[in-house]
Amino acid sequence: MRIVFAGTPAPAVPSLRAIAASAHELVGVVTRSDAALGRKRVLTPSPVAEAADTLGVPVIKADRLDAEATAAIDVLAPDLGVIVAYGGLVREPLLSLPRHGWINLHFSLLPRWRGAAPVQHALIAGERTTGASVFQLVAALDAGDVFGDVRYDVPRGATAGDVLADLADVGAELLVRVTDEIAAGTARAVPQVGTPTLAPKLSIADGALDLTENAEIVLDRFRGTTPEPGAHVGFAGGRLKILAAHRGPDTDLPPGTLSLSGRDVLLTAGEGTTVVLKTVQPSGKGAMAAGDWWRGLRIDDPRVDLPSERAMS
Repeated sequence: MRIVFAGTPAPAVPSLRAIAASAHELVGVVTRSDAALGRKRVLTPSPVAEAADTLGVPVIKADRLDAEATAAIDVLAPDLGVIVAYGGLVREPLLSLPRHGWINLHFSLLPRWRGAAPVQHALIAGERTTGASVFQLVAALDAGDVFGDVRYDVPRGATAGDVLADLADVGAELLVRVTDEIAAGTARAVPQVGTPTLAPKLSIADGALDLTENAEIVLDRFRGTTPEPGAHVGFAGGRLKILAAHRGPDTDLPPGTLSLSGRDVLLTAGEGTTVVLKTVQPSGKGAMAAGDWWRGLRIDDPRVDLPSERAMS
């Protein structure tokens, strides 16, 4: 089959490469426009654009799948559209343009966590099992019939970045299998069963850790928002980003208390539980070991902000 692939971030790259290496003909790649990244705001191609360039596949850069993008895809005469984390909606007439329509690799076990950030929301919710699904794209959000899925047990301590990297690989294998079945006429899709949950895109505010909660809940949010949008606490009028952390011993100190523990820093959460800070990033500085950050402080009795304190500031 002639396939057009749409995707943008790094987790879409394994699927792109798998389709390119399959028995099918990859005729074009659609990705979002170059983005200004870093402090110098350098225009940088998406990971999918860079991978497509390496593969020698024509690239269509579009932030919206509008009439212009549809016309460019129409010229490629695809039999099937494949989309993995493109970052935009596919609407008619593009939705029906390929002979077999579009299929979508989604990083959850549908109908759980429909939306832009399924892995992040699953981890924030404390789920220990998730997965990937390939479904027929329809106009409604992530609501199409499912061709196949794969379950995945979340490793202890894994962040959203870790889980996405793993699901990107296992999902790519599933995607090629479904594509082969569609080409052979043996693919069978079944309706989604269960109550949907939603996973909208996260904002910086979603990364704020509430230290009045138990450490397990705090760490679920930490893992779900790492590396993006970034887990953090309020400290000394700014944000202290938490890059690496794990569960610590219980204590009798109040929530928000910081204390040195060897090379690390203990952060007290609710119910006398603690979080061990391994690596942090203060506002305006680079990443550093938590103990080094602590030793550089010039503050007596340092504490992080609690939600009620942030609301009053």
